Amino acid sequence: MNAADAKKLLKRILEFGEVTYSQPHAVDRMKERTLSMVDCENVLRGGKIEPDGVNRFKVSTNKLTVVIEFISDDEVLVVTVWR
Repeated sequence: MNAADAKKLLKRILEFGEVTYSQPHAVDRMKERTLSMVDCENVLRGGKIEPDGVNRFKVSTNKLTVVIEFISDDEVLVVTVWR
């Protein structure tokens, strides 16, 4: 999947699907870095997306990066996050 297709799918999932968080890794990183689910989802809505493996993508803004993996056409998994 290219970045443009990934962005379209991500937008659809954010509107109609489900965002899940890797446990314990992503949840622990969010706690360590005082980030919330809202912070992550805002990055997913407005960040630049680029491939980061077979089915993984990095979504970044100037301040945050969220690594995601598409589980299905209606679910995306947040793998990790950093500032």
